[in-house]
Amino acid sequence: MAITALPPDADADIARVTEALAMITPRWNVRILLALSGPPLRYSELAAKVSWLQNGQLHPKLKSMCDAGLVERTEHTARHVTYGHTERATALLPVLPMIVTWAEEHLEKPERPLPAIEQIEDSLTLLTRRHAAAILWVLKSRKEVSGRVLARIVMPSSDWTNIYPPLRQLGADGLVDTEGNGQPYRLSAAGDALGPVLGALSAWSAGQPLEQGAEHPVWGQLRTKSAPRPWVSSPSRPAPAALPPARTTGAGPAWHSRDLFSHATTSRPTAALPAGGPRR
Repeated sequence: MAITALPPDADADIARVTEALAMITPRWNVRILLALSGPPLRYSELAAKVSWLQNGQLHPKLKSMCDAGLVERTEHTARHVTYGHTERATALLPVLPMIVTWAEEHLEKPERPLPAIEQIEDSLTLLTRRHAAAILWVLKSRKEVSGRVLARIVMPSSDWTNIYPPLRQLGADGLVDTEGNGQPYRLSAAGDALGPVLGALSAWSAGQPLEQGAEHPVWGQLRTKSAPRPWVSSPSRPAPAALPPARTTGAGPAWHSRDLFSHATTSRPTAALPAGGPRR
């Protein structure tokens, strides 16, 4: 069923990316994925790594992540059950350092240095705003669009004035710009720089290698064979010191959960970005 007035391929692409974001954004999901980096763990071993979760919180999280195809539950015997990554989850992990790169460049600088995991959580909060993916897709492909035209494309079955709340939110998040009332909308520099992240998520959600994101019809980057560009939001900017380069090929990422947690994982982490206040 179409969710926008875009061509079917673009509509399906947006729907897949929206679903992918909905799988990984819920609170603690990324932290659980990172805690599972490495050999499969028993429930008690995993619980010790995510000890900030209260009693009864981890089990439903694991069930939902198993249902989403990110976590695999293996019952060796009735008393020996382990949890580990699926191949889909392993393929997703290299996207996370790309999100950190974008966040460090484009999110508001915090008063204290943030662990990379918090950078990821803050970024995902912005990307999962209602209608965010569709609005970003349209503005990237059409450069500048009026609110009325944007509404007809993004939410064709709704009153066109309903486009303004999500647009105002994306503007406050620093992803969309306009010169004022009645003026067209366009992506900000931060919104445009999301290309590598959204291209990679598109490739992953379609079951393709992450390298395919560079060829995405909307978010892809032109590259020459003689001088390929690094797949980051700012090619001249080095990767965060706490993260080794992301691997987009092979059996899995070269880094582990400790690379994204710069604090002890046994302490209760601070919550992700509160709604209504972007760091940019």
